[in-house]
Amino acid sequence: MKVQARGQGARRWIMVGTIAFGALFLVVGLILAGVSVSFLVDAERARGTVVALEWRNDDHNGASRKTRGNNRPAAYPVVEFTSAEGTPRKFRDSTGSHPPSYEVGEEVEVLYRADSPEDARIKGFASLWLLPLIFGGIGLLIGGIGTVVALATRGRSQAARSPQVMSPSAAPQG
Repeated sequence: MKVQARGQGARRWIMVGTIAFGALFLVVGLILAGVSVSFLVDAERARGTVVALEWRNDDHNGASRKTRGNNRPAAYPVVEFTSAEGTPRKFRDSTGSHPPSYEVGEEVEVLYRADSPEDARIKGFASLWLLPLIFGGIGLLIGGIGTVVALATRGRSQAARSPQVMSPSAAPQG
């Protein structure tokens, strides 16, 4: 019996940990979505032009190219725009892709904060919503799986612990 109790305790901690991990990811996704919404509300808009593509291998962890599954470089668009006060600005977007999402010479809509024009982004789905969706989606998936497993296990363990009620016809006659 004690082995079974220990096993149930470990399973319970795993389920709680899974739900907590999922909740943490969901909260991070919601915070990132809030940052994007806040940026959109306060952002100035300007027309910009992609002036270059900066090709980068984002190998920050030091892994060799042979061990990585995707060793192709990503193209990060470099955009020039003129802010509302008339100052020309240039920035590299934070989202790169392979194949490139933009071409040199392509016109794009730029969003930037008037008080800090160096904080600029291309108005596009990936640069605004990709990270919130990834974190929120992973959080919902993992937290949902943990919750479903916890509820299913709880229902099964309650059914196993509840005493069996005998019907009057099945009761022994004495």
